[in-house]
Amino acid sequence: MSPDVVGWLASAILLATLVKQIHKQAANKDAEGVSRWLFVGQIAASVGFIVYSWLLENWVFITTNSLILLTALIGQWVVWRKDRDRST
Repeated sequence: MSPDVVGWLASAILLATLVKQIHKQAANKDAEGVSRWLFVGQIAASVGFIVYSWLLENWVFITTNSLILLTALIGQWVVWRKDRDRST
C-alpha cells in the first residue's frame, strides 16, 4: 500500500470527525462550553502546517491542513452566530 493512500485515508477519517463535530455544534441551541481559543489555535496551527507542507511539497498534508483550516473557520463562524443570536 502506498504511503499516500494511508495519508489520504487518515485525512478522510479526521475530516469526517471534524465535520460531524461542526454539524453537532450547529444543531445545538447555543455554543456554551465551546472555547474560541480552540478555533484560534486550530487556525494558527493549520496555517503553520500548510506552509510547512507546502515547503515539503506534500499534497496530502497541504490538502488536509487546508480543509482543517476551513473546518476551524466554519466552527468559529458557528460559535459567533450562536453567541450573536443568544445575545439578541
